[in-house]
Amino acid sequence: MCGRFSMAEDFSVLEKLFNLEPIDFPLKPRYNIAPTQDVPVVIWEGGRRLKLFRWGLIPAWAKDPAIGQKMINARAENVDQKPSFKNLLIRRRCLVLADGFYEWEKSGGKKIPYRIVLKNRKPFAFAGLYDIWQDPGGRMVYSCTIITTEANKLIRSIHDRMPVILNHEAISIWLDLGIKDVNLIKSLLTPYPEKEMDIFEVSSLVNSPQVDVPQCIEPVKRLF
Repeated sequence: MCGRFSMAEDFSVLEKLFNLEPIDFPLKPRYNIAPTQDVPVVIWEGGRRLKLFRWGLIPAWAKDPAIGQKMINARAENVDQKPSFKNLLIRRRCLVLADGFYEWEKSGGKKIPYRIVLKNRKPFAFAGLYDIWQDPGGRMVYSCTIITTEANKLIRSIHDRMPVILNHEAISIWLDLGIKDVNLIKSLLTPYPEKEMDIFEVSSLVNSPQVDVPQCIEPVKRLF
């Protein structure tokens, strides 16, 4: 699964890297993003537009928004079969932007946190889906989920799943909602090449979702 990540890069960098439209709100650096919090999402609205959506998908048909706490991830293997996701795979695909994500290794009764990044240290895009839920007061709540797949060889040493990271060619296909070929769409949902990734241990500060400081992303020691 993917249960925590970071996105601390300046918007100016994201704007150039992902060809984004300008924004009219401040994008604050985040070092320890947790479920139910707002995350930077890119959708197509006549251009690639950055929004802030709640992490943890609340389906439009949901009676209770608390369901979103259980829907932070969607499995690539059956995303086209689950009622909560299959229509969104065609109609509401998005990117969730990150510059690293965390996984924990169980060792001697302890959970050791690791940060996974690209070797070039550039931000990247998770494959995501989103939906729009209306609360009893009429407020529209935009929420999202991150798609996961089997872990590559690098990450498999600590966890058997990883978020789907899209390369730039895949991003263009993913954001093109005119593309409705499920087989083509699902073919994008594969493990990112381990040779292009890096992993290292980080401070236990990241264990608490209440802690969101630069020290969360600093290496303690390398895994390899």
